[in-house]
Amino acid sequence: MAKSNPQRERAVERLAEVGSDLLQRPDVAMTHMFGSEALAVRGRLFAFASTAGDLVVKLSEQRVDELGLDNMVMRGRPMREWAVVPYDAGPERWRAIVGEAHGFVDAITP
Repeated sequence: MAKSNPQRERAVERLAEVGSDLLQRPDVAMTHMFGSEALAVRGRLFAFASTAGDLVVKLSEQRVDELGLDNMVMRGRPMREWAVVPYDAGPERWRAIVGEAHGFVDAITP
């Protein structure tokens, strides 16, 4: 049986909440990434809840810098178009950034 992770669980709940309007669109779905729930547009991921309980989103490298966000680090390497939004940033900040991430991935996905 999988070990409970309260931080990730609360982040998954918030992700579903802030993504609820987007999930009404026919091309947006909740899927899985890195053992957690994720939002995808036409099969391309744009946001997911990290194991640490934060939001991870796909944005342009420039926008990540403009927002002052840290890059997600995978195997010791920063992922240039993936950014971490701390849980403590709050639901409204999450909602705004999830919307931006959707717009970014929607625009680059055929």
